[in-house]
Amino acid sequence: MAFAYATRSSKGSRSYQEDAAQVRADGQGPEASRLTAVLADGMGGHAGGALASATACQIFLGAYEASSGDVPARLVEALSLANAAIAECVEENPALSGMGCTLVGAAFSPAGVEWVSVGDSPLFLVRRGEIVLLNEDHSLAPEIDKLAAAGRMSWEDAKADPRRHFLRSALTGSEIDMIDRSHRPLALEPGDVVILASDGIHALDHGDILRVTQAHCGPGPDAVADGLLAAVEAVGDLNQDNTTVVVVQVTG
Repeated sequence: MAFAYATRSSKGSRSYQEDAAQVRADGQGPEASRLTAVLADGMGGHAGGALASATACQIFLGAYEASSGDVPARLVEALSLANAAIAECVEENPALSGMGCTLVGAAFSPAGVEWVSVGDSPLFLVRRGEIVLLNEDHSLAPEIDKLAAAGRMSWEDAKADPRRHFLRSALTGSEIDMIDRSHRPLALEPGDVVILASDGIHALDHGDILRVTQAHCGPGPDAVADGLLAAVEAVGDLNQDNTTVVVVQVTG
């Protein structure tokens, strides 16, 4: 089994970039038999958000590579050390108090994909004409949707509710309220596409993401990543958030 990957970012309508993403793979070619990907979406203002996301990604990858043992434990340990690094940044510069980020990290191997995540940065699997969200959404959006499903508010009001993007869990240097993690590898198949994304991707619904991925997966992950950002831009949202994607395609 081999993996090809691509990373793309867009500022959207913002004048700054608070997203960060990194990928480390074995080998130097266009494909790898193992790789680790991490994506973080910063919060706390331009300087704070950008520092939080960049720090979290760097520490997460370094900690994961330096550790040993089973993958789920390594992912959680890397997450914890990334959170601690944010606490150290705030301790060194109290003006950064309130900064933080979401994080989704995924480890790919011949056994499949395993992950850990905090916040609302989604992890998607596209397979054989279907799309599945693999990780939990730690924003208020799922709770608001439950109210709509129970008839306590309309779906129109639910989708327009400004609280949808409020986070119930994030890396801020304090205790992490909610962590989503896989407990065993999810087996992958040739042709599968796994997408890590910041919440700017929510300009597209799941059907849009599926359509774009299917339309561009033939040429490879670079085309998928470019297609996703082009689709977000085409929506024309005047308040479009930063959007970052890491696209990993199973090639064989």
